Amino acid sequence: MKKIELDIVALSHSVTQSHNYAVVLGEQQGTRRLPIVIGGFEAQAIAVAMERMTPNRPLTHDLFKNALETFTIDLKEVIINNLLDGIFYARLICEKNGEIFEIDSRTSDALAMAVRFNCPIFTYEFILDAAGVVLEEPEATSPAAGSGSSRAKSGRQRQRTPKGAALSSYSVEELNRLLDDVLAKEDYEQAAKIRDEINRRKEQG
Repeated sequence: MKKIELDIVALSHSVTQSHNYAVVLGEQQGTRRLPIVIGGFEAQAIAVAMERMTPNRPLTHDLFKNALETFTIDLKEVIINNLLDGIFYARLICEKNGEIFEIDSRTSDALAMAVRFNCPIFTYEFILDAAGVVLEEPEATSPAAGSGSSRAKSGRQRQRTPKGAALSSYSVEELNRLLDDVLAKEDYEQAAKIRDEINRRKEQG
């Protein structure tokens, strides 16, 4: 089966499930997004690694990474390999002395490890077909682009990005408020653009 490479494009509170978070994966060569609901601890583990923060003491995933490296085991890639009854399954593809090993893992833990090892994340077409969504920019203003609801290729509702001026015209405070708004609407593609603009401002400042 052909593997499809994914990137982590957003991490936010889950709108559909309280006390949980959603990590959103986007395919590198396409527009589909794969949202996965995870727990708060796993969300923290992913966020800490993505932001390159160093805890005073190793978190569980840091401990596992240190153990693998101590025994010269390298995490080569993570594969989200199945979806059953709404639950995602994943495997860690590890290598030691040229030999490949596969380790069963919860998807949230696998993603937390992938961020730490900076290794690629893959899935398969049937998983994106079943659970992926396509996020699109709003269509050009026209009488036909009214209140009628269109459908994404996956059969789910398309996500609309907020209308208005270019992001460069917003202040940082306004961008942060806008980011909260689009995350609440689960418009993760627009959220990623806003976050990139905020980070660009920080680098310039």
